[in-house]
Amino acid sequence: MADTQQVRSFENLACYQHAIKLFNASYRLSERLPVHERYNLADQLRRAVLSTLANIAEGYGRYHYLDKLQFFYYARGSLCETLSLFISAYQAGYLDEEQLVWVRNMETEAEKSLNGYISFIRRQQLGKKEFGGRFLHDGAMVYQERPSQVDSPEKATSNR
Repeated sequence: MADTQQVRSFENLACYQHAIKLFNASYRLSERLPVHERYNLADQLRRAVLSTLANIAEGYGRYHYLDKLQFFYYARGSLCETLSLFISAYQAGYLDEEQLVWVRNMETEAEKSLNGYISFIRRQQLGKKEFGGRFLHDGAMVYQERPSQVDSPEKATSNR
């Protein structure tokens, strides 16, 4: 493949690229937080932004459109959680107003582009023809056990 050709991947999604910027900002903020916040605010902030990235990637990797959507909804929730944690950092005095404005703008852009991609996936409905319009999961499967030839030690000896 030539260098000019771009491989299609979740990394090319605008929502992922915006979330990467939030990831970088969250890690920079986490490094600056006081020690007593390292295992509370910093940890939760890193988890939220990582969840956003991971769910976008996992949703992209799924085939059936409803599976994709489920992970994109999780990513959207994690984006809001990330913003909430930045707001908390601002309220605690760890972030200035200009930084919070930047975070709000980046989160808004990430959410808009994710919503646009969700709309595209809904319209496309990849996998509906093959698998229908229901979520794919093993939870609905009913497994039946075959009755055992020997139910108890007493039956095993009485059958001889």
